[in-house]
Amino acid sequence: MRDAVIVDAVRTPIGKRNGSLSGIHPGDLTAAVLTSLADRNGFDPAGIDDVVWGCVSQVGDQSGSVGRVGVLAAGWPESVPATVVDRRCGSAQQAIHFAAAGVIAGHYDVAIAGGVESMSRVPMGSARGDGQPYPPSVLDRYGITGFNQGIGAEMVARKWGLSRQAVDEYSARSHERTAAAIDAGAFDAQLVKLTELDVDEGLRRGTTADKLAGLKPAFEEDGVITAGNSSQISDGAGGLLITSSDIAAANGWTPMARIHTAVLAADDPVIMLTGPIPATRKALDRSGLTVGDIGAFEVNEAFAPVPMAWQAEIGAPDDVLNPLGGAISVGHPLGGSGAVLMTRLVHHMRDNGIRYGLQTMCEAGGMANATIVELLD
Repeated sequence: MRDAVIVDAVRTPIGKRNGSLSGIHPGDLTAAVLTSLADRNGFDPAGIDDVVWGCVSQVGDQSGSVGRVGVLAAGWPESVPATVVDRRCGSAQQAIHFAAAGVIAGHYDVAIAGGVESMSRVPMGSARGDGQPYPPSVLDRYGITGFNQGIGAEMVARKWGLSRQAVDEYSARSHERTAAAIDAGAFDAQLVKLTELDVDEGLRRGTTADKLAGLKPAFEEDGVITAGNSSQISDGAGGLLITSSDIAAANGWTPMARIHTAVLAADDPVIMLTGPIPATRKALDRSGLTVGDIGAFEVNEAFAPVPMAWQAEIGAPDDVLNPLGGAISVGHPLGGSGAVLMTRLVHHMRDNGIRYGLQTMCEAGGMANATIVELLD
């Protein structure tokens, strides 16, 4: 039976909204990742069976099948196909799952999986336009007039008893850990160096809980969710080269990690952000591993209460949960975040000799992906 391994993983630095990457078309951000993978690994792009690319807001500058646009922008042969995946915030993580499944099934020999989002050029919600995505049958089922992730984050904070002080302390820690990672060079080997930007742009050094306490709640007048304890709106892309162990060996590639377990789960769509909890439990159950076996967890920091509630339920130690910071400190380019997080995770595992890592992220509709990867020597 074939396996699926990650040969390499790269990402652009993450640019803040209307910042250094806002002038780059998302097709060109995609192309930068594809070109970097080819240059680093010495493959002929004509041998890529598919580019599976995540993107959430597929309108405007992201409307032209942005994965295929990226292939063409990179100057790759016209024979290289691409497809675009939308599982909301988990789009690029789902792209990884699809590429891995294709390799294991023998549909692909070599694939690239990843994603992109330019939230500066295509603002969140653009795809909705003037339409109403939820019919009365759905709204009536839940007795609501619409779904809102910010309100969901407030619901999570209340359910798990997370105070404003606690979520601000977590958020300050995210900035602190990212600053330490950048200063230690932890991201250097994974970054696509762009002329416009060579380091994650959203980091705010010196952030403290006391400083964050001065921000006004964003969704409820007496709520705890602010711009400071939420993920940053941002631009960026990431991608992974995926194949089987046998094909990697035949090409002279040394894989970084094996995709050990890949699962999906879904939960209450109103509170919306709790899906990582059942997804993690499902991944651990299916893999036969325990929390103690996992040396690093990447739980996307959509809002601080998401990883905090997850931790309360799963019981992971502080030092292995988002050890390099996360979306609160550097940003969350929606369709690309799954690949950005996986790139951070596998490089961190390799740099620190960690055998197993687990990544999960909340997604609109109450869904979540969870992926366990195993380090390979």
